[in-house]
Amino acid sequence: MIEAKTKKQEKENVKLYSLTQLEKEFKIPLRYARHLIMARHVESVLKNGRVYVTAESLKNFLAKPKAERESHQHKGLMKRIGPGMITGAADHDPSGIGTYSTVGAQFGLELTWLALYLLPLMTAVQETCARIGIVTGKGLSGALRKKFGRDTVFVLIVLLIIANTVNIGADLGAMAASFRMITGVNYAVSAIVFAGIIIFSTVVLSYHTFAKYLRWLVLVLLAYVITGIIIKPDWIQVAHSLVVPKIELNKDFLMANIAVIGTTISPYLFFWQSAQEVEEERDDGTLRDRYAAIIKEEIHEMRKDVLSGMSLTNIIFLFIIITTAFVLFAHGITNIQTAEQAASALKPLAGNMAYLIFALGIVGTGFLAIPVLAGASAYAISEVMKWHEGLSLKYKRAHGFYGIIIASTLVGLLMNFIGINPIAALYWTAVINGIISSVLLVFIFKIGNDKKIMGAHTNPSWVKFFGFIVTALMIVSSLAFIIASL
Repeated sequence: MIEAKTKKQEKENVKLYSLTQLEKEFKIPLRYARHLIMARHVESVLKNGRVYVTAESLKNFLAKPKAERESHQHKGLMKRIGPGMITGAADHDPSGIGTYSTVGAQFGLELTWLALYLLPLMTAVQETCARIGIVTGKGLSGALRKKFGRDTVFVLIVLLIIANTVNIGADLGAMAASFRMITGVNYAVSAIVFAGIIIFSTVVLSYHTFAKYLRWLVLVLLAYVITGIIIKPDWIQVAHSLVVPKIELNKDFLMANIAVIGTTISPYLFFWQSAQEVEEERDDGTLRDRYAAIIKEEIHEMRKDVLSGMSLTNIIFLFIIITTAFVLFAHGITNIQTAEQAASALKPLAGNMAYLIFALGIVGTGFLAIPVLAGASAYAISEVMKWHEGLSLKYKRAHGFYGIIIASTLVGLLMNFIGINPIAALYWTAVINGIISSVLLVFIFKIGNDKKIMGAHTNPSWVKFFGFIVTALMIVSSLAFIIASL
């Protein structure tokens, strides 16, 4: 009896570290700490509904050779880039860069304020998508199917796949055109090679390798920051345009606003964000009791990740506008339709360096965005159809999932060779995306606010507030776009 009591006291006196302490005292990010716990690299205990790591097991882990410890994580910055950062970076596909370039060339700095004022709206959307993935353990498509039924969701998913495939076609075309400008390599050869590389990296490589490759590609977006600095803009003028909104009540200005909003808040990002949160959870193991206790910390970490990703999105948007406004708009070049046209126009006005960096950025962002576009389609349809899905699975276990990725990429590639102009098709893609986004946002925030589904982890008040605003904004924008088009 005395011996049992002594053991109990010893157990209670074991030194423990909370996940917050691990981050503050040992510089171990929460995502990495969660992985160590789930993969049983350290010993954890549940106490008052929270997870703690024993000091002894942490000491033993830290005593391991550096190479062995670092084999469990990506080094330096890479280990801190989560799904939110990748999602934010993937928002800048070559088609999106073309939209921002067009707006900057046509209106100068008049729409830069959107980079600031859209940030809380975008963050509310992506946080809700990520929250759904973390709490329910399902991707967005699976959660929507469970709540609203397969038939309703299926129609939206089919439209999503069509829109994403057109986007892929336009992006491959932009990558090939930009690469031809830089190197002189044949357009068709470049497009085919790029499509092959993307299919191989997505289908054949392991999830860890694929995720690491996406994390490194996030750094490609620095090309647009560098270009914006090279041209030496008037920063006081930029700051003023960023803070003070300018609104014109004419059709062209209205359409430009809608184009920016539709490009920035895209439905494929909703599905990718939630699916990647589930992939991260699946990758970390199956200790459900521990995971349930980590949810609060995980949501906190996710919020930082999402905010970082959406901030990155808007910073790049801002620098593309700055570059095209001070170089193209200032010199009267206002008729820019594509990203490669913008890069070509920069050459005689801003020099070879700005032109080269801008054009290389188009190629790099294509490699980042196309797998996300195709992957979002695959996640969405696979969950609705209840197929095996996930980049962590091998091809032989997820034929349908990888089949969608391959088919989307190949059909997009084919569009560039059979007389269908992907750039012109993007016009109708914008209409489809606007309709999908409007309906999806209603559904997404309904799930995020549902206590029966989310339990104690429903959306906080600030997300509900900005969620209402962004949903209303997307509905009004979509209607305005359709009316203006007709």
